[in-house]
Amino acid sequence: MNDISRRNAIGSIALGVAAAAAPAAASAATPTPAAGGSPMTTPAPAFAGGHAVKPLHFDPTKLVGLSEKLIRSHWENNYQGSVKTLNMIEGRLAAAMTDKDLPPVVYGGLKREELHRTGSVILHELYFEQLGGNGQAAGAIRDALAASHGSFEAWEGEFRRTAMALAGGSGWCVLAYNQHTRSLHNYWAWDHTNGPVAGTPLLVLDMYEHAFHMDYGAAAAKYIDAFMRNLDWAVVDARYRAGTGTRS
Repeated sequence: MNDISRRNAIGSIALGVAAAAAPAAASAATPTPAAGGSPMTTPAPAFAGGHAVKPLHFDPTKLVGLSEKLIRSHWENNYQGSVKTLNMIEGRLAAAMTDKDLPPVVYGGLKREELHRTGSVILHELYFEQLGGNGQAAGAIRDALAASHGSFEAWEGEFRRTAMALAGGSGWCVLAYNQHTRSLHNYWAWDHTNGPVAGTPLLVLDMYEHAFHMDYGAAAAKYIDAFMRNLDWAVVDARYRAGTGTRS
């Protein structure tokens, strides 16, 4: 068993144990009404589980080369599923903290899933937010990419190559501004938990099969073409300006 499989197995076992223990722990964590009838405690913000689904801001029937069926399936099943699971995991963490005998490996499994689902929610929200445009790059971000990679075309070529390195059906290609080095880079992310610690995502491309298989099967390069044609670069530019403090 390789390291990735071993970590996944440990995480799955830990989640299973936590799920079995959660009802009892949750019962113990349930606030007890005070004499006046009001709860004595409320969940801490870190465990509140109050993440809400963000609606699509564009008409999915208007995208070029990405079908409405694909977009709605991706948004409803994968994104909304992660929002719901993240809320559940936060509740399980709160309940687990009331059990002083809970093994660290079990808590670690919950924390790994918290990280995984948090990354999924954030990346999917960034993904859908940047769609609905005409694919024409402009603004400060275009100039910055040309400066960082030699030309805008050179940046795009490297972005596409990075994405195709994940074309087996797992991961994300992320253009990020590295706050530590103050530089722009295309990053290869095997799953929702990977990325530079100081990286601010500017443009994210979902390379999991659920993002393209319904329309393109294994033809990942055609999906990337369609994705680039539907990018709203004003959104990407706004993220760059916010991340770097660049003025209009």
